[in-house]
Parts: sequence; C-alpha cells; structure tokens
Amino acid sequence: MDSAAFRQAALALLGPKGFLTAPEELSPSLTDWRGLYHGKACGLALPASTAEAAALVKLTAEFGIPVVPQGGNTGLSGAATPDMSGDAVIVNMRRMNRIRALDTANDTILVEAGCILSAIQEAAAAADRLFPLSLTAEGSCQIGGNLATNAGGINVLKFGNARALTLGLEVVLPDGSVLDALTTLHKDNSGYDLKQLFIGAEGTLGLITAATLKLFPAFKARSTALVALSDLAQAPVLLGRCRAATADQLISFELLPRFGLELAQKHFGLRQPLEQLPAWALLIEAATPSADFDIALALERALGEALEAGEIGDGLLAESESQRGDLWRLREGIVNAQPREGVCHKHDIAVPVAGIPAFVADAGAALARDYPAARLLCFGHVGDGNLHFNLLQPAGGDGAPFQSLAPAINQLVHDHVAAHKGSISAEHGIGQLRRTELRRLKSPVALQTMRAIKAALDPQGRFNPGKVL
Repeated sequence: MDSAAFRQAALALLGPKGFLTAPEELSPSLTDWRGLYHGKACGLALPASTAEAAALVKLTAEFGIPVVPQGGNTGLSGAATPDMSGDAVIVNMRRMNRIRALDTANDTILVEAGCILSAIQEAAAAADRLFPLSLTAEGSCQIGGNLATNAGGINVLKFGNARALTLGLEVVLPDGSVLDALTTLHKDNSGYDLKQLFIGAEGTLGLITAATLKLFPAFKARSTALVALSDLAQAPVLLGRCRAATADQLISFELLPRFGLELAQKHFGLRQPLEQLPAWALLIEAATPSADFDIALALERALGEALEAGEIGDGLLAESESQRGDLWRLREGIVNAQPREGVCHKHDIAVPVAGIPAFVADAGAALARDYPAARLLCFGHVGDGNLHFNLLQPAGGDGAPFQSLAPAINQLVHDHVAAHKGSISAEHGIGQLRRTELRRLKSPVALQTMRAIKAALDPQGRFNPGKVL
C-alpha cells in the first residue's frame, strides 16, 4: 500500500476540488454524527461523475487502498467513519447531485447518489408527485446514504423503507467496474434482483452512484391527531381500527411516552396539548391523494369509536397546519432532547406489532431491575413495529460509568428482542455499533451467506472494512 502515490494519482484524476487532503477539509468527515467514532483518512474523494467514481475505485484497487463511502454523515451506527489507521480514502458523492430524469407517466425519478433527500422531495412536489421517504436529517442526508443504510423514517407504515422505494441502481463495484441496473421498470423478473444486495449493505459491497426511485400521487389532504392511550396494549388494536377506517391511508403511527413529552417541554418549552400527560400517547397521521375522500372525517370517526370502546382517553385533531406542526415538534423534541440529558444507550429495534406491549413490559422490567436509576425512553414508529428503546443515564449522575455499561445493557435489550422474534436493527443499520451483537444473534447460516457475498464482490475486503461483518 503506497498512500503517497495513491494521493498523487487521485489528485491528478479528480483535481484539487475533487480530492482533498487538508486537515480542516477532512475533519468533518472523520467523526460520526453522534460523536461515538473517530478515524483518520488519507484523503476525501469527491467524484463528479460515474466515470470519475469508477476510475477512482480502480485506483484504490491498484494501490490497495480501503474505501469508506460516506453520504451526509448523519448515520447513527458509525458505518461511514474510517478506522484510525489513516489508510482509507473517504468517498463522498456530494458533487454528483443531479436529478437526471423525472417521468410522471411512469412515476419514477432518476437521481444521482449525492442528491439531498429534501431536494428529491421538492422535485417530486413540483411535478405534483410525492417521494415519501422522510426522516429528521432529510435536509442534509444524501440519497446514496439513505439507500446504503435502507433508511426508514416516518412514512414506512404506508410506503415501506428505502428498499421498497427503489427500482434500480447504478453501482461501482470494488474492482472499478460499473453495474448499470438503472431500470425504470416496475416489473423485471430477469434473474437475481441485484440492486437489493447493495441496499442496506452500508457501503461494504460497492459504491452507489445513482438510483431510480418510485414516485406517488401527491397528497391532497391530511389529518393529524394526538391521543392518549388507555393502555399500551390498545396500540395494535387502534392501529387496525384507523387503517380500516381511513381505507389504509394511514401514513404515521408514532408512540410518544410521558417521559419523552416531559423532556420536549423541559428543553424546548413545547406546550402539551392534552390536559394531562398520559403514560403513552400516539401521534397519528393519515393522508390521501384524493380530493373527494374526507380523510379528516374518516380519522375522526375511527377515534370516536376508539373512545367509546375505551381504547383511548383524551385526544385532539389538528385544525390547522400550524397545529399539525406543533404536534410533530413534540415528536422531534423527544429526539433532540436526548443529548441534553447525558449518555444515552440507543436501541433501534423491531418486533412484531402485536408483540410490542409484551416486549416493552418484559424488557422494561428487566432494565428497571438491573439499572433502577436509569431512565427508559421508549418511542417511535410503533405502526411498523420499530421502537427506539433507549436508556438514559441517571438524572444528575456521572455519564462515564454509565457509558461503560453499554455492552451489558445492549445484550440485555437484544436478548429480549430475540426472545420476541425481533431485529436488533430496524432502520439504523449495523455499522460498527452492532457488529458484535450481529455475530452473537444472527444465524450461522445467514452470516456464512453474507460473508460469501462479501468475498465474491470484494475479495480484498477493501470496501468499508470493519463494518457490518
């Protein structure tokens, strides 16, 4: 490995705007979003075309340089941070940010990997279409990173995650060859669905350079409600009721705990719209592309029936876009308040929707038994089974001792996840954070198959080393 020769060749290929080595230029890319992981790199490559990306990867193969693909660097599992060796080159696609085509007849949009997610949403909206992938970091995350991590977000209940929204990919393979699978077809059964190998692979199998994505009719109306649950066990029941009443136009079904609402109020002064803070609340949103379907009336009827059945207590329907924004700010406030409370052990887990109440009871009791001073913050996308099951350090305590408990806390939570037939990573990925737990809990046959795919596509193990496997 000759890093100096590689840097010289990469600079000649990409130019001074396309290959950066100054410490101040590299620094933002060397730490993950949460500040848990830090690394070094021999350079930051910014290819401006697929041809440049392919030529760059060929150079890395020639010189034996590891490659760390990185999008907006908003990930939560350390998948885009290089190790401390300084050998790797970080490849960021931000100069490849064009929307190549938008087809309203076919309801597709073809974008380069460096496109910011919100820019894709805006382009779709300008054509009276919807691209439904939506998450907190949408103003800075890149679609290539969204695909590499199979991002989820708040609309998965209706539209699925990134994998479900993708028709085709263009990928530079570790040898520098380009896999052109940028189909715009909605039906293509001609062999293996190769794009699915790279979606969710976290950059370990190749470098995504472009994608064909699905579009949907734009929403004409939406209705948003906040309701107090009488008991967490009623959440799956209410979910089914609301989906049926709205003709399956439910797009979000978010669990908000009392502790989370208290944190949003404490740190951001957010007003609580319900008279009393419930143990559990649900933020529910339905939306329709039909101007003739009264979605607000449908949701109101469903909640009225739920009230009569004793499934919910207090509640309200947003009567304006401003009120709707206030409700969603409560949800965002829960997320943003966590760093202000000190060390937080985050668990991005999924269990079958019907099993959520039992999982929360079982895992919550185990945490209370073993860590009685710690504070459980359980919230998230309960409609699709994805919970952010987080444990915050004791109030006023020292974060360092609590940080050291991460392996034991993670194992306890993940053992309960496994017992309830769930997943230890619903949408944030494995990265560096969950490698040990993946090896511990994934079936040996599944791990063997994953390693075989990795060996076939990246025999030198240069692409995002130390991540996932």
